[in-house]
Amino acid sequence: MIALSDIRNLPLHEKLRLMEALWDGISPEESALEVPEWHKDLLNGRERSVQEGKAVFVDWEEAKKAIRDAVS
Repeated sequence: MIALSDIRNLPLHEKLRLMEALWDGISPEESALEVPEWHKDLLNGRERSVQEGKAVFVDWEEAKKAIRDAVS
């Protein structure tokens, strides 16, 4: 097993290769994962808000700026 400290010290391109390998190993098994009820409830609530015209959508550029501002 690879130690987390070793992963942290990898160059970015190696981290990306490792991440791809992990995802390739997980993605064939994703159908075995069950979506938790709380997540289904959350998504159903959001869908209901859209259908009722209560959802507020934000432009992607505005959303990215808000995220950057929040973490800066």
